[in-house]
Amino acid sequence: MNRYLTKAFSMLALLAAVAPQMAFAAEGEVAHGGGIFAIGAGVAIGLAALGGTLGQGKAISSALDSIGRNPAAQGKLFIPMLIGLAFVESLVIIAFVIAFQLVGKA
Repeated sequence: MNRYLTKAFSMLALLAAVAPQMAFAAEGEVAHGGGIFAIGAGVAIGLAALGGTLGQGKAISSALDSIGRNPAAQGKLFIPMLIGLAFVESLVIIAFVIAFQLVGKA
């Protein structure tokens, strides 16, 4: 997991280094903030997808580990696991909607 965090932070540092040049490249857009909203939308959906993926992976891993240790608990773990996955996915969908609203302001 440490390797994934290192990659995520390096991508975030790259975006922080490139974002000012991208914002100042468009002459007419900078005054209205169009480029900043587009960058914000991209970062928002990227971080939401990353967090949702890590959360869902952890939830499924824990559920399968529990079922592997106690196979009789499969019936008691399946429905709560699906509900938890739906909650995590709903947060990613909400971030997707917010990102589209940010792009609409651009």
